[in-house]
Amino acid sequence: MPPYHRLGKIPPKRHTQFRKPDGTLYSEELFGIEGFSNNYSNIYHYYPPTRVKKIEHFSERHLEEWKVDVQRHHHLKTSQLKLGGDAVLGNQILMYNQNLTIGIALPNEQMNYFYRDGGADTMYFVHEGHGVLETTFGLLPYHEGDYIIIPRGTTYRFNIGENSPQSRFLIVEAYGSIQPPRRYLSPNGQLLEHSPYCERDIRRPEELVTHTEQGEFEVRVKVGDLISSYWYDFHPLNVVGWDGCEYPWIFNIDDFEPITGRVHQPPPVHQTFQGPNFVVCSFVPRKLDYHPLSIPVPYNHSNIDSDEMLYYVNGNFGSRRGIERSSISLHPRGIPHGPHPGAVEKSLGVERTDELAVMVDTFNPLKYTAPAQTIDDTTYPYSWQ
Repeated sequence: MPPYHRLGKIPPKRHTQFRKPDGTLYSEELFGIEGFSNNYSNIYHYYPPTRVKKIEHFSERHLEEWKVDVQRHHHLKTSQLKLGGDAVLGNQILMYNQNLTIGIALPNEQMNYFYRDGGADTMYFVHEGHGVLETTFGLLPYHEGDYIIIPRGTTYRFNIGENSPQSRFLIVEAYGSIQPPRRYLSPNGQLLEHSPYCERDIRRPEELVTHTEQGEFEVRVKVGDLISSYWYDFHPLNVVGWDGCEYPWIFNIDDFEPITGRVHQPPPVHQTFQGPNFVVCSFVPRKLDYHPLSIPVPYNHSNIDSDEMLYYVNGNFGSRRGIERSSISLHPRGIPHGPHPGAVEKSLGVERTDELAVMVDTFNPLKYTAPAQTIDDTTYPYSWQ
């Protein structure tokens, strides 16, 4: 979990009277996960968050499955995806299972609504672009390389910078919590000394803007695949203060401190987050193995219990050839994979790598969507010849 944080005005004791200058009460909201048995924040609203003007159906998300007829490796060239939509509903989902979805957003529109996912934590990896995430908890400026972690139930909107280059997001929706790996946390939740990052690297909301204006404002609420439009006669970001341990936060991939060794280290040393039946890993520029007979590139390995998705961000990924920037390789369970021919010999004596990539390993099989089929490189399984 991120550390305890507070912003704005809050009363000395929770669940006690907290009054506006005119003498009326602010509205307190307990924002918590797993009922009342896990992390939470207490939020104080200018207007009651329960006061709704109109509720109506917006849409229902339908994922068209690409039913593959053979188990094989995949190379998805996401550079071929078209621009479209905004940062949220423009998410082009490429694979999914009962625990998560993985997609790409290439927005060419600003959001004219607010959004709340009532069932999934969401991770945005910012490959390109910058802007500000406006949330219930305050403003979070973001830029290239950021992992943005948004807890389920958060009301937010992306405000893409006017001078931002074309935005590109890798998006993971998780039907559960996204958090640091448990092995890096003390029993009290502090990131331990051997963790590849610490609390100083986490960016939290630092500016709370309280909107008290009235008008007509839409919040699109997604639960499962159903999206409903909630209309309010007041601005949804009218929080005057909050405190707690459940809120959106950012960690930048450049602040990940790689763990290296004399011989090649397995992927768990790159783990950055964990989610329900999946992990997220960061492959960053680092010193390579320094045993005199070391082989710096990964050895052949079989994914017996997991599907491995790797998103290529920047740099030169030494074990692969023919991989483009923003490509996705998907190595599913049951089939060994490893360095391409010639990669082992080429890596001998190399001291550093400049690769930058994000990996998601899932412990339940992934299904593919129809959009994934349109960008699939069918020759990839034969690239080891």
